[in-house]
Amino acid sequence: MTTATRPRTVTLAFTGASGMTYGLRLLECLLKADVRVWLIYSQVAQIVAHQEMDLKLPAQPREARRYFLDRHGVAEDRLEVFGRDDWYAPVASGSNTADAMVICPCSMGTLAAVSAGLADNLIERAADVSMKEGRPLVIVPRETPFSVLHLENMLRLAKAGAVILPANPGFYHRPDSVGGLVDFVVARILDQLRVPHALVPRWGGRDTPDDRRTD
Repeated sequence: MTTATRPRTVTLAFTGASGMTYGLRLLECLLKADVRVWLIYSQVAQIVAHQEMDLKLPAQPREARRYFLDRHGVAEDRLEVFGRDDWYAPVASGSNTADAMVICPCSMGTLAAVSAGLADNLIERAADVSMKEGRPLVIVPRETPFSVLHLENMLRLAKAGAVILPANPGFYHRPDSVGGLVDFVVARILDQLRVPHALVPRWGGRDTPDDRRTD
């Protein structure tokens, strides 16, 4: 994928790390940008979504697809949801993989599995396929502090071509809400996917921090 090409289809995976709001906001932005999304999420991700956001993600892919289509008001061909053990899903094969993949948020368990080349579920297999096919893979870890093992796994994946994009929001755009912090990270992910957005001001633009000072 060249820097001038926007992905037509993105595989998006939610795992059991904290920070589900990042993944849900990314899903919203991708759908609004007219990107087709293939969504996968783990059972632990459902638990985290309920804990952090009082959100009960449907367990069945068909129900989940209808839930998100209704929630975001997009055409039915914009979204497919696959179970984590659905080995007939297109993302399980390099013959029909997506243009890019994002794991957001990414747990340290999933990070370790992908780093080791494991494929025990559809999330891990889709990531493995993305790398072997030379497609962009963006991993958004949400953990602190990182252990040596975590760092070594991230380094290994970075050397293999994945983009490691920790959920570390910046503050130079002077966010005034949690949503502003979330959008900073989501904006960086969209930049990696070459998906246009206007979530946060760009550095050096007309709306730089200096331009917005009132003192």
